[in-house]
Amino acid sequence: MPAHDSFVRRALRHPSFAIGGALTLLLIAAALISLVWTPHPATEIDIPNKLLAPGAAHWFGTDSLGRDIASQLLVGAQASIVVGVLAVLIGFSFGTALGLLASARRGWVEEGVMRLSDFTFAFPALLTAILLGAIYGPGLATGIVAIGLFNIPVFARVTRGAANSIWAREFVLAARAAGKGRWQITFDHVLPNIASALIVQATNQFATAILAEAALSYLGLGTQPPTPSWGRMLNEAQTQMFQAPMLAVYPGVAIALAVLGLNLMGDGLRDLLDPKLARKR
Repeated sequence: MPAHDSFVRRALRHPSFAIGGALTLLLIAAALISLVWTPHPATEIDIPNKLLAPGAAHWFGTDSLGRDIASQLLVGAQASIVVGVLAVLIGFSFGTALGLLASARRGWVEEGVMRLSDFTFAFPALLTAILLGAIYGPGLATGIVAIGLFNIPVFARVTRGAANSIWAREFVLAARAAGKGRWQITFDHVLPNIASALIVQATNQFATAILAEAALSYLGLGTQPPTPSWGRMLNEAQTQMFQAPMLAVYPGVAIALAVLGLNLMGDGLRDLLDPKLARKR
């Protein structure tokens, strides 16, 4: 049986991966559908029809400005995916490079990279977004950069730890004895053997990025009006909590399902890509 078919069969039988993959596909489908169609224009204000209950015309009702909730949820998925992909890409690119450098060079280089990571951890995404917002103004780009910078030390630490364990393996020692240089060993042996760990970490950081984007938008530092955002929908709903509490429930459930799906898929990938666990299934 081909390895690809075996992996697909194991993935479909893995409950965490199957459920997480379905929720993640739902998130992606919502974003893609909103590019070409929404029940109503997401930013259209219709004051006479504000705070309508769910019905045939408005599936989830309308908000305090008469905007269609379902349309805002669909379009809001776009911001979550854009921020998640770009922030993880920033962290993955720079963090993996720094982690490989630290593991390959060791000594003062490794110490310097790790201390730089510790310093970066002192500036969480929220604080970085506040600093960047004060200089360049709040916006989607500010959120992406802030979350991406926070992801760099995360990937650097994961890469360095996983790579160090590979450098101690016999086949790497044999490659060094054969005269291969550090960077050739890094790209030929170390990186392929830690790729699965990096993929799992990227999936988990994607979920964290979606949650961070919602938090930044809630505080007014992320996606700006009139572009819909799940975090800002929560912010706007707090003034209507007693009159229309469901305005906060819909975006809250959307965020929870997106984060849950990515976390479950990450856990499933960890089990599926681990050779020891794979042989047990």
